[in-house]
Amino acid sequence: MSELKQLTLPVLGMTCANCVAAVERNAKKVQGVDKAAVNYASEKLTIEYDPVTMSVHDLLTDTISRVERAGYQVPVAAVDLPLLGMTCTNCANTIQRRLNKTDGVLDATVNYASEKATVRYVPGVVDRAELVAAVRKAGYDVVEGADDEPGDAEAAARAAEISHQWTRLTVGVIFTVPLFLLSMSRDFGLLGPWADAVWVNWLFFALATPVQFYVGWDYYTGAYKSLRNGSANMDVLVAMG
Repeated sequence: MSELKQLTLPVLGMTCANCVAAVERNAKKVQGVDKAAVNYASEKLTIEYDPVTMSVHDLLTDTISRVERAGYQVPVAAVDLPLLGMTCTNCANTIQRRLNKTDGVLDATVNYASEKATVRYVPGVVDRAELVAAVRKAGYDVVEGADDEPGDAEAAARAAEISHQWTRLTVGVIFTVPLFLLSMSRDFGLLGPWADAVWVNWLFFALATPVQFYVGWDYYTGAYKSLRNGSANMDVLVAMG
């Protein structure tokens, strides 16, 4: 076996030690991977692999597929690079080949007519500056502008996840508070003649349904994916409760 190399990927969606174990177990199933370790605090997956057995591109593709199959997410970014210096379609093909050989790039396409390269990549493995360097190494250039600073795709993905969780919390509070108050009022006999009314039960159903199947949907999908991969995480516990 040749000398092992190391690759670190960000992973989103882990909530407990069982999540860590599930990600590690699935990453180890990728051909060429010798070791896989997750740092739960930093949400990073580090894998050691044999570069002779598998290219970085195939390694990334297979690892991302297995991590997502386990119910978690590896942030993927996309960037458009305005190009300079192309004179024919062979120039476009040269740049495209160079970008696709760059570690961390999932796929790259170059449009000769629009003089633009569109690249999907994994932040943390490669960044925009390295993509620009790859283009220049191929003998071409990239148009630089004041607004060319790349956004942090990993941070953007985390911000989107936090926003989603806040939305779920807001919806949960809106429907749960009146459901709780009405339910407790009936239990303590404060609803009077309405306590046994059919419409009250339907009201409870209407208030509980969004909480169960919108706010709680991620628990059900997370539990399913966890059980499908032969493990039980906190999602399974919550879904069973």
